[in-house]
Amino acid sequence: MRILCLAICLCLALAAPVAALDHDLARQVLAEMNLARSKPATYAGFLREFRGRFQGKTYLLPGSVVHMQTSEGVKAVDEAIRFLSRQKPLPPLTWSDGLAEAAAELAEEQGRTGGIGHTGRESQGMRERIERHGQWESRIGENIGYGPEDARNMVMLLIIDDGVRDRGHRKNIFSTAFTTAGVACGRHPRFGGMCVIDFAGGFRKQ
Repeated sequence: MRILCLAICLCLALAAPVAALDHDLARQVLAEMNLARSKPATYAGFLREFRGRFQGKTYLLPGSVVHMQTSEGVKAVDEAIRFLSRQKPLPPLTWSDGLAEAAAELAEEQGRTGGIGHTGRESQGMRERIERHGQWESRIGENIGYGPEDARNMVMLLIIDDGVRDRGHRKNIFSTAFTTAGVACGRHPRFGGMCVIDFAGGFRKQ
C-alpha cells in the first residue's frame, strides 16, 4: 500500500509547467476525513467492505486491474476497524485556504518532479511552507497519500496506515489538537494520485 507519513529553476527560456491540482477532490478529501471523525462507526463499515478486496497482501481498487501491494495485508485493515469501532465522534475540521496553499506548494512540486516525502527541494519542509502562508496555533501536522484517485480510498488508505508503525497518518486525522486543515490533490508521475493534507490547531492566513 503506497502511503508515506510518511530548486526553483530560474531560466531565460520557458519555466517548467505547474502541475494541475484537483480542487474538487481536495474538498472531497476534507469531507471524507470529517465523516470519519464524526461517524467513525460508519467508516468502520467502509473498511469492512474494503477488506473483501484482498488476495493475500494485495488488493484491487474498484475498476482497476492493478494489484496494489501492502506490507501487512488484512491485519492492518482489521486493526483500523477495531480502532474506528472504539473511536468517539469528534468535531469536523474547518477548511483553511492558507493551509491548502501550503499543501499545494508540495503537491505541485512533486507532481512535476515525481518526488515523495514531506520535504521538497523547492517548497522546503512542512513548517517553512505553512509559515509562508500565515500563523499557526498550538500544533501542526501533515499527511501525504499516494496512489488512490478518489477521496474515500485516499482517506481509507491514510486511516489504515499500512506499514507505518505508529499509525501517524491516522493519529493526525483523529487528533483532538487539530481544528482546521487544508488539502491539495493532483497527479503524481509515479503513483497516479496524491494528496497533501496540512493540519493545525488554528490558523490565521496572511
